Order: sequence, then C-alpha cells, then structure tokens
Amino acid sequence: MPSITEVAPQTATDAILVKSEPIPEGTPIVKGVEFNDNPDLAAVLNGLRWSGFQASHLGKAIEQINEMISWRPSEEDITKRLENENISREEAENTRCTIFLGLTSNMVSSGTREVIRYLCEHNMIDCIVTTCGAIEEDIMKCFEPHYHGAFDLKGKELRMKGHNRIGNLLVPNNTYVAFEDFFSPILQQMIVEQKENGTIWTPTKIIRRMGCEINNPESVWYWCYRNNIPVFCPGLTDGAVGDVIYFNSYKDDSFILDIARDIRFINDVAMNAYKTGMLILGGGIIKHHICNANLMRNGADFSVFINTGNEFDGSDSGARPDEAISWGKIKLNAKPVKVYGDATVLFPLVVAGSFYPNKEVAIKPKRKLPQPMCITPEFEGKKESEN
Repeated sequence: MPSITEVAPQTATDAILVKSEPIPEGTPIVKGVEFNDNPDLAAVLNGLRWSGFQASHLGKAIEQINEMISWRPSEEDITKRLENENISREEAENTRCTIFLGLTSNMVSSGTREVIRYLCEHNMIDCIVTTCGAIEEDIMKCFEPHYHGAFDLKGKELRMKGHNRIGNLLVPNNTYVAFEDFFSPILQQMIVEQKENGTIWTPTKIIRRMGCEINNPESVWYWCYRNNIPVFCPGLTDGAVGDVIYFNSYKDDSFILDIARDIRFINDVAMNAYKTGMLILGGGIIKHHICNANLMRNGADFSVFINTGNEFDGSDSGARPDEAISWGKIKLNAKPVKVYGDATVLFPLVVAGSFYPNKEVAIKPKRKLPQPMCITPEFEGKKESEN
C-alpha cells in the first residue's frame, strides 16, 4: 500500500511535514507544578518558572530580584572604591545594590500595602517613588480600613452614600476628613517652621514628617521614617494632600513646596550608587521618574517591571524594558524582565520567592540620614532620642 506522502498532494505534505532542526542542547523543557509531590510554595513558584507564558516571566522576575538582593562587591570593586572615594573599607564592603521601588497609589489602596510595608519595616529597599494617593491612603488606613465592594456598583448610588470606589474597593469619604484633620495642623506647623526657621519643604521631607507624626507601625511611611528611606512623590499635590494645601491657602497662602531639590536628591541617589535595581509596580510618573534617575548613571543594572500596559500606543507605562535600554535607562548588558499582569496578584508571589526567603541577605546595613531628608537638627535629634 502506498504511503500518505505518495498519494497526498505534495504541496500539503511539504507544508505539514516540515523537518525540525534539533533544539539546542540544554534548552529548558516546559514542565509545570507537580501537585502529586505535595509542593510547598517554593516548589509551586519553581514550577511556574518553567510553565511558560507570564508564569515564566514571574519566575524570571524572582531571579532578577534575587540578583539585586545577593549582589556583593568583589575585592576589585572594594579596591576601586577605596582609591576613588573617601570611604572606609567597612563602608566599601557594606555596599549593596541600591533598590528603587516604584508603586502607583492603588498598591496602597489594596492589601499590597502590607507587602510593601514588610519591605520597608525590614529595610530591604533604598527609596520609593509613588503618587499622592499612596501617601494619603497609607495614613488614612491608620484611622479606618478600606472595604470590599464590587467593580459594578453604581457610581451615582455610591456618591449619595459618600462611598468612593477604587476598582472593587470602597473608601468612606469620612476617611478623607480624618486625613484632613491629621494633616492640616501638621501643614500649619510646617508653615510656622518655614517662616521662623527658614525650613525648605520638599515632598520627601513632608512625607518623612507624616511618617513621624502618624507613629503607627501599620504605616508604610512610619517605617520609611524609622529606617531613613526617602519617599519621592513628584505629584504630591495631585490628591488629598493638595486639597489640604489648597484649602489652607485661603488662611495663609505663604506655603512653598520645593520639588526642584527632590529631583536633585533622587538623581544623586542613582549617580552615587555602585549598582542599582529598579522594581516598578505600575506605570506613569513613578516608572519614568525612576528610569530617568537611572539614566543619569547610564542605566540600571537590574530591572523588573510589573504592569498591564502594552506598547502599541507608545506610552511609557506600556513600554517594554528594551525601549528603556534605547534611552540609556537600563544598561546594555542587563537582563531586565517585564511581567504582564495585576501586581496585586504577582507582587506577593515575587516577594515570596525573593525578599522573604532571603531575608537575612536582603536586609540593608543601617542607613545614615541623607542630608536632603533632614528637616531640622532639632527634629532629627528628637527622633534619635526616641529610637
């Protein structure tokens, strides 16, 4: 009997029966989580790494962050720094990869706030860039929680009840009133200090002051205050903080907010770092602000982007890491990772596979207070005595 290839149309058989070249030796095979083995979380994450699609990108993100965490200077690095910088050998040996954490406000609206707080509480990151909503909502949650709602709740009905919707979460408007009650006297005192002491207020200093005044270990900004982690918010007036400043201006319009000093500050953080890593949840101003700071040093060494943005519209939010390489925001030899998806799902898994199991390695040496964050010698002296 003739074979199929002898009787079937040759055009069809040539198309279907194309011969494969051998796959290069050592190429990983696709294999997922084996639940028959009763896997723990680490085994599940490892199974995701080799499952393909965004599961594999999640695994690559975990690997990239573990590289940030575990990087240590070589003897050559130490010698080079001692020759070129006025630092001690101990300081050179304690050099770590400077990790920039970027997050949009919805990360704090959601339970991802507790994951972020964990990193700050244990001093695992070096600076944060965020938006105004994150600043106010972290403080607001110290007074009253956010609540579960639904994406399809009717806006008109919620407005009549004084319930603000963030996705499928609800924020009672009274919580914003509580924030105003908290921040208004702080703002008024800052104006007094501006007039009497010549204090120049920047977003980082205001957020540091809030972290001190809230004095609540549930707060992300409290731990940033305790661990001298600068929090940059270039759009600080774009939310409830700006509302309070606006309303207060009818009593006293003399308050000045200097954002120029913070751009110098964040760019210097990048330029003075020996190695840098970018871990960015979401897009918009927080993503570009971190990437642009790393441009000043000709690119970050390690990068992880987690967002839902696509690049077809030319947005920076959706841009893949390779676009950042073209701008000099990521180093040419880097191996950046982008994971497409909801960071409220993905980021806890990333931390579970990186910072959490490698806690002892991830914790940074005690950080000196950067001069641009210093409010006044009296304020900082009081902080030291409290600690």
